Amino acid sequence: MTERRSALNREFKVGDVAVYPAHGVGKVHSIEEREIAGNKHKFYILKILDTGMTIMVPTSNVRSVGLREVINESEVDIVYEIMRERDISINEQTWNRRYREYMDKIKTGSIYEIAEVLRDLMLLRYEKELSFGERKMLDTARTLIIKELAISQEVSEEEIAEEIDEIFAN
Repeated sequence: MTERRSALNREFKVGDVAVYPAHGVGKVHSIEEREIAGNKHKFYILKILDTGMTIMVPTSNVRSVGLREVINESEVDIVYEIMRERDISINEQTWNRRYREYMDKIKTGSIYEIAEVLRDLMLLRYEKELSFGERKMLDTARTLIIKELAISQEVSEEEIAEEIDEIFAN
């Protein structure tokens, strides 16, 4: 599944929320012009909501870094469908190869890819104990999904966490 391409071409304004791959939802704190190597460049100054980290994204590189809008309501349904899917085969490769594959998915910034990682790891943990890296990745995927779904649906993160727990309750 692909993210909305038009969202990658969008110009953000101060106060807008946007998703930065692997870091999650951030708020455009300011738009600043900086001189680098004698050339002036415009930057979005993004403050990641979950960690408080500040990220500078060149406005000309929005597409290449994958900065995108928070998903809309119809996309929320797709995320829940992915998490509810059970007719999947969980990769039987070694944990470190699986870890790299899942990390690559998280780095795309696609909420659909992150939902697949969350689903696969949640289901895998019923079959075997997850490695430390997999547990950490599960937490990362869960946090990214919860934050974006809460913002897109304008509900509390606790509500989203409960919905996700219900989906994976066995």
